[in-house]
Amino acid sequence: MTDRFAQYPSLAGRTVLLTGGAGGIGAVTVGRFAAQGAHVAFLDFDAPNGEKVAAETGALFIRCDLRDIDALRAAVADAGRQLGDITVLVNNAARDDRHGFEAVEPDYWDERMATNLRHQFFCIQAVVPMMRRAGGGSIINLGSVSWMNRTGGMPAYTTAKAAVRGLTRGLARDLGPDRIRVNEVVPGWVYTERQLSLWVTPESEARSQANQCLKGRLLPDDIARMVLWLAADDSAMVTAQHFVVDAGSN
Repeated sequence: MTDRFAQYPSLAGRTVLLTGGAGGIGAVTVGRFAAQGAHVAFLDFDAPNGEKVAAETGALFIRCDLRDIDALRAAVADAGRQLGDITVLVNNAARDDRHGFEAVEPDYWDERMATNLRHQFFCIQAVVPMMRRAGGGSIINLGSVSWMNRTGGMPAYTTAKAAVRGLTRGLARDLGPDRIRVNEVVPGWVYTERQLSLWVTPESEARSQANQCLKGRLLPDDIARMVLWLAADDSAMVTAQHFVVDAGSN
């Protein structure tokens, strides 16, 4: 991938691990890191699309269900063995499935936390020893504007994404002495293939555009470029922050 946007020399040769890289924002971000000359691994349970992204980008794909913490830990260790100590972690994986308030049962609630929040903590826990050996690192957690703009119809998802803010800020304090930075990128409504196939209608898009200060569709690349900056040494003194990329809709 080449275009008119920034190239970051500090990312060349750096080992990057990204979760949920088989499609959407994750797949584009994998490609962007690879274009920077980074050594990239990504975890996903979608084997067909994961293999496709790996073939297109040269990244290492490791199939993993992130809800299985033992499998997650093994996959992180495998990525480190193959590519070297991980110094950039992008916690991207999530699913914004809609669900009614009345229908939520404890098992579903727990599964949504495992899908959208729990793995972020355990991925961080698994990569920190590598970052300490390397003398520092950058962790980027992806949140969501959904809870900020009072989106209904998915309470377990919005609760999990709100918690990403607390996870980010607390661990930034804990890991700062090790020169490990922890920040959050907060996407607005990004027009991925999944969103277009499931939820974008002329009416919903019109409402979204009316709320945006900047008109036009948010695309995965808009998120990837913020992630790259936070991974690079250009943001070396930035931690415990959140960066909203939503065209000014909040």
